[in-house]
Amino acid sequence: MEELQMTFEKIQAIIVDQLDKEEEEVQLETNFREDLEADSLDLFQIINDIEDEFDIKIESEEGLNTVQDIVTFVEAELAKK
Repeated sequence: MEELQMTFEKIQAIIVDQLDKEEEEVQLETNFREDLEADSLDLFQIINDIEDEFDIKIESEEGLNTVQDIVTFVEAELAKK
């Protein structure tokens, strides 16, 4: 569970930085498009930064609508290593 929290915090920091949002605006249930008004370019940048941070590859943003979706995906990728 602690690892999940660390993953979330790293992803949260990337999103806060990229979208210039407050930390409390970025929670697990936060939807990128609806809650953060992120566009495709924003998502591309966020995904690039997450790939660099965790040394993983995210092939498609499809299905990655909330912060929880990305945290779950990253955790699954890290488990493969």
